Amino acid sequence: MSRILVTDLDGTLLGGDPADRRRLRDALARHPEVTVVFATGRGLASIRQLLRDPLVPRPRWIIADVGATVADGSDFSTVEPVQAQLRTGWPGPERVRAALRRFRHLSYQHGVAQDGRCSYHLAPERLTGELTEAVEALGCGWTYSADRYFDVLPPAASKGHALRALAEKLDWRTEEILVAGDSLNDLSLFRLGTHGVVVAGAEPALLAAVAEHPRTHRASRQGAGGILTALRSLGWVVPDPVRTERRHPLVVGYHRPPVHWTGESWQTPTSPNGIIPTLTSVFADGLAGVWVAALPGGDGTSAPVPPTGLPLSLVPLSTAEWTGHFHQACKETLWPVLMSEPGRSVFDDRAWASYRAVNARFAEHISRQAAPGATVWLHDYNLWLVPALLRAARPDLRTGLFHHTPFPPPEIFATLPVAAELRTSLACLDWAGFHTAAFAERFRRTLAGLPGLPRIQVCPLGIDRPAITALARTRTPPHRPGDSHLVLSVERLDYAKAPVQKVEAIARLLTRRRDLRGRLTFRLVCPPPEPGITAHDTTRTLLEQRVAEVNSTWRNGSWRPVDYVSRRLSFAEVVDEYLAADVLWVTSLQDGMNLTAKEFIAAQAALPPHRAGGPGVLVLSRHAGAAAELGEAALLTDPHSPDDLSAVLAEALALTPAERRTRMDRLAALLGDERPADWAARIVDAIRGEEGAVDPL
Repeated sequence: MSRILVTDLDGTLLGGDPADRRRLRDALARHPEVTVVFATGRGLASIRQLLRDPLVPRPRWIIADVGATVADGSDFSTVEPVQAQLRTGWPGPERVRAALRRFRHLSYQHGVAQDGRCSYHLAPERLTGELTEAVEALGCGWTYSADRYFDVLPPAASKGHALRALAEKLDWRTEEILVAGDSLNDLSLFRLGTHGVVVAGAEPALLAAVAEHPRTHRASRQGAGGILTALRSLGWVVPDPVRTERRHPLVVGYHRPPVHWTGESWQTPTSPNGIIPTLTSVFADGLAGVWVAALPGGDGTSAPVPPTGLPLSLVPLSTAEWTGHFHQACKETLWPVLMSEPGRSVFDDRAWASYRAVNARFAEHISRQAAPGATVWLHDYNLWLVPALLRAARPDLRTGLFHHTPFPPPEIFATLPVAAELRTSLACLDWAGFHTAAFAERFRRTLAGLPGLPRIQVCPLGIDRPAITALARTRTPPHRPGDSHLVLSVERLDYAKAPVQKVEAIARLLTRRRDLRGRLTFRLVCPPPEPGITAHDTTRTLLEQRVAEVNSTWRNGSWRPVDYVSRRLSFAEVVDEYLAADVLWVTSLQDGMNLTAKEFIAAQAALPPHRAGGPGVLVLSRHAGAAAELGEAALLTDPHSPDDLSAVLAEALALTPAERRTRMDRLAALLGDERPADWAARIVDAIRGEEGAVDPL
């Protein structure tokens, strides 16, 4: 049975004291089976801003603009054809405002974002028959609430009509729905015959109108408290459990949770591959443990709970703590050294103080969560100081750390002002894992001379190949003209991916190869990093400048050599790009693994073998971890050499269909079929010291 909470916002969900709001938020987090729907007079822009409030639960669906707008709460896209039906007959705001201009006591709400409606302020005594007749003459409907708000709507629009249409689309039954409100513009919701709750302090006119509704509860508490009372009376949520400190046999420490708060909404990764989807899969399969992650912007008491359904324990961090730790210490100090670019590293004492403080918070949190003798699995350089802190506080724990990034040579690591502090902490590990033997050997050399070194093992991460294969077979591969070439790169904006160098190589190739002009397109899918990371600003500026210059130089009619896509694509869209590409061009200056190379192989291998022109070609940086596994069948390139970049790309474009097929068949065989979840389980066993879990270095 579905359970649907449909709630007004102002005066209802947002009403009551903060403690009640927090209790309601936590109850909904404990019961993800309850679907939350907003039904409000606010517009979508206002709701986006509202979701910055950590006490506001995330809606799955949104009825906005007093029923004129219906949107998906996960991405704010409109729900069609539901919204189109609700707006049928709407004459448009210009015509409405012109027709009602003669009513001088109507005050249009200029500061309120409106869509599919016109909202006014109006005193009760000015609500006349002449006004409502003028609205009806336009073919519109209207609502009046709180003795102040007069809304002109499409004739079919109301909160109730919108909910009915949404319920029909999603097969909700009336007994599965609870509506909550406090004003007359919520009345249409209560007329649907569902369960209802009118919160304390509601408009008397609403209370009078629903007096005979047998399923409507009159709450004694205001706002969120009234909603929570109704949910409990229906048995949809249970009272707060008695809080006991539960300890776990496995604690995973990774700075990011399985969903990301954008400031407006929770978002999940688009790709099924990478560490977050891997950990999500492992815990969803029932792994006994807990995932400790940071929650930036939390104040320790009102941090929002992500709707994951996973065993998640959050470390609330203020915005200043997150900025100092992640945006500055991690991205501006440590990341350049990991990329073997020490000249880019910027050390700031205050940022490093934040790094130490956040690591201490993680260590304390992990220590509280870990059972006696538990296994702790840390991830990446963000938590490099945690091993020493855990060794001092909890010597009974077995602690491992997997490095998803490259590891620099010892002489480059030594350029860090805090190198000694980090070495001391890393030597406190029981186990350390890497994608390649080269990175593992650098780590061993960096810690040489310290007592009690960790066991070091090489265990490269793979991809969810069956998921990609299944998705690729549902897509329609685009037709590729025989005389054209599509070169593809899919990467985040980062100087370590060498995006500017690739644009320069395209310009160099076009200069030397007249036959490629008008036929070669380089599609660079390169979304920006999260807001607040400034380490790549210079790269972005230079990249956009060079893309514009190269396109201006070589543009011919509708053709331009560089197609720069600076937005995130869904994974289905990424797979479409993989299937369309003649070449996947991976040119990382340094890269721990590079899973896009593996995704490309899985997608291409899913295509019929008789495809015209043969499969695509993988051009792979010698400095990417994936080269250790795939180098014998990929074309390897050195992004540090401009001539090599353009020469190897030209070689890839010149391969015959038979040569392409031979290379792709070999790549597909090298890719293997191990699930990322199995990889994670083997590593947990390796940290615990179980023999045969992972082949040692």
